[in-house]
Amino acid sequence: MVSVEAAFAVCALIAVLAMALGGISMVAAKVRCIDAAREAARLVARGEAGRATEAAQQMAPRNAQVSVQVAGDEVTVEVSSEAAGGLLPALTVRAEALAILEPGVGGAP
Repeated sequence: MVSVEAAFAVCALIAVLAMALGGISMVAAKVRCIDAAREAARLVARGEAGRATEAAQQMAPRNAQVSVQVAGDEVTVEVSSEAAGGLLPALTVRAEALAILEPGVGGAP
């Protein structure tokens, strides 16, 4: 009788640990997406658009999608990635960063 209760307790402990590790990996992926989007937006705003996507791909989690849009003098960068390295395909981590083009760069006055 005690061994059955112990087995249930161990299973519950493993489930809680797995959820905690999944949550931590999602937070880490979110931080990496935020950093990648912010850095890419800064690079585009400074006139280094060619390096922006490459830098974002290096900083973001593996297999992340990077989208850079320039509308007038506004730069919007969106980085999205599968949560937990693809282990949770139904969840996506996404971050967005905005910047204003510096004067003399692209379409900025």
